[in-house]
Amino acid sequence: MSFNMNLWKVDNDTLKELPKPRLDSENRLENWIAKDSGITGLGILIIGRQVVTFHRGRIDLLGMDSEGNIVILELKKDKTPRDVVAQTLDYASWVKDLTYKQIDTIAMNYLKYNLRDAFMAKFGTDIPEEVNQNHSIIIVASELDSSSERIVHYLSSEHNININCIFFDFFKEGNQEFLGRSWLMDPEDIALRTESKKSVPWSGLYFINIGDGKHRSWEDCKQYNFLSAGQGSKYSGPIRKLEIGDKVLAYLKGKGYVGFGEVTSTAVMAKNFRLSNNTMLFDNELKQPNIKENHDNPELSDWTIGVKWFKTLKREEALTKPGIFANPNVVCKLKHQPTIDFLSPYFEIEQN
Repeated sequence: MSFNMNLWKVDNDTLKELPKPRLDSENRLENWIAKDSGITGLGILIIGRQVVTFHRGRIDLLGMDSEGNIVILELKKDKTPRDVVAQTLDYASWVKDLTYKQIDTIAMNYLKYNLRDAFMAKFGTDIPEEVNQNHSIIIVASELDSSSERIVHYLSSEHNININCIFFDFFKEGNQEFLGRSWLMDPEDIALRTESKKSVPWSGLYFINIGDGKHRSWEDCKQYNFLSAGQGSKYSGPIRKLEIGDKVLAYLKGKGYVGFGEVTSTAVMAKNFRLSNNTMLFDNELKQPNIKENHDNPELSDWTIGVKWFKTLKREEALTKPGIFANPNVVCKLKHQPTIDFLSPYFEIEQN
C-alpha cells in the first residue's frame, strides 16, 4: 500500500486538516535538499547536482556521508515509479567504481573547492583515507505505488542493497507552506543490515566522540566512570544503543584518544545516573555542571552510560598521529586497522 501522510492543525482543541496540494515544481524540492541536506535527516554533504554518468544519465543529487560513502538521491519527478527504481540501480552500477580523483572532480565542479576541504568544513574532521567503500540509494518522492514499494523492500531485505525511499509531502494553509518527511524503512536499520562485503571486518570496538565542551567534561567522565551525549536526540540516540559489555575507545575532538573501557550500564537520563558509591551524578561536584541543562526533557537531556575504564589519559597526553581515525558521529564501529594497531600497545587492547 502506497505511503500517505496527512497533517492536522490544532486550533482551540479542534483538529483542522491542512490541504495537500501538489508541489508546483519538484525542482523546488531538489533546491531545498541541495541547499540544506539536513531536511533528509541524513548527515550528508552534497557534492554534485545533475551529475552526468558514463551511461549518459543524470543523477539529481550526489552526496557523501561522514564515513566517506556515496549517497545517490534521485527524485521521482515525472518518471514512473518502476522507472525511477531501475534508473537508480543503473546509477549505482556507475557510482560503485568512482575513484577518489573522479569524486573530487565532481565536487570541484559543483562546490568550486576540493573534496577534502568540503568534507572538513561539513564534518569537522579529515576525510577517510579510503572513500566510496559503500554506497546507498535514496529515492525521493511524495508517494510510490505498492508494487514499487515491494521491489524496494525486496532489494533491501533479500539482496542487502542499501536502498530506501524518503517521502516529502507538501501542505499549504493560505500563504504558509509546510513540508512533511517520512521514510519507507528505518534508514539506520538498513545501513546496519547492508554493510558492504568489501568492508573491513569489525574489531568489536566502538569509537565514541566524547563531546568535551559546553555540556560535559572528560575530567568528569574519567573521575565518575561514565560517558554521555545529548542536547538533542540525534546525539543521545547512538549512545543509548550501546549495551553492557561493549568495548569503547573515547576520542577527544582535536586531541586524540584518551580512554579505553567497557560499558557497565545501559543509558539513562543523566539526572538518574547513579555512581558506584550509590550517589547520584548530579549530587557530586562536576567540572562541567552544564550537563544538567534540559535534565527533565528526554529529547534534550544528556543520556549517560556507566564505563569501567581500563586505562585513561590526560587530555594533554591524548594519542594521535597523522591519518588516525576520527569521526564527527557520536558513536560508530571502529574498523580502521592502522588506528587499532597504533592504540593497542598503549591501551593494552587484545586483538583477535
